Amino acid sequence: MGRKFIVGGNWKCNGTVDDVKKIVTILNEAEVPSGEIVEVVVSPPYVHLTLVKGLLRSDFQVAAQNCWVRKGGAFTGEVSAEMLVNLGIPWVILGHSERRALLGESNEFVGDKVAYALSVGLKVIACVGETLEQRESGSTAAVVAAQTKAIAEKVSSWENIVLAYEPVWAIGTGKVASPEQAQEVHFELRKWLQENCGADVAASTRIIYGGSVSGANCQVLGTQPDVDGFLVGGASLKPEFIDIIKAAN
Repeated sequence: MGRKFIVGGNWKCNGTVDDVKKIVTILNEAEVPSGEIVEVVVSPPYVHLTLVKGLLRSDFQVAAQNCWVRKGGAFTGEVSAEMLVNLGIPWVILGHSERRALLGESNEFVGDKVAYALSVGLKVIACVGETLEQRESGSTAAVVAAQTKAIAEKVSSWENIVLAYEPVWAIGTGKVASPEQAQEVHFELRKWLQENCGADVAASTRIIYGGSVSGANCQVLGTQPDVDGFLVGGASLKPEFIDIIKAAN
């Protein structure tokens, strides 16, 4: 059986209660491919997690946008993986480029976070991606390999990991990696997994693309053989998110 398409919606730091209710209503009323064809995960801010979980249709899942690197305690402002499990939140996004760039999260720190989240039963969307400077210098493959290696060194199983390739230069900029550029990096990531984690891991791990994904470009991106879905930012707050989910077909 092939890798099931997965579409994640990262709402980032957006949304009042009323905004969130409107988005959920659009999602609940949408006609999309069945859960056998596409897995849908939306990621609201922490303060809206339980609201969204309570209102959202049962075939869509909820993710947190981050969690702390170890068990809770004297870590003001952080949210532990155990808290997410206690709330019944099944997924978490880790290693997003905004956290790497703005908050200084290193490859090793992200690897530790992924391993800990998995250890308490969460499923993880782990983000990797290069900056514009790194792409222009020809180091894209080396950068995403190093980010992936930091995760691989800390985990024993990839069963509950989705790898999200998000070129930093394409996030929120309107610039999109061409289908060929996206496929090239996804292919290199899968090749790295095969050489370092085994053929089974490479064949089964879903690698999704993120970076200005829209209703206009999702179809052609989704046809690439190593693109197993999307992690969507701004468009996940709009009705066009439904069109992106439908790209699974």
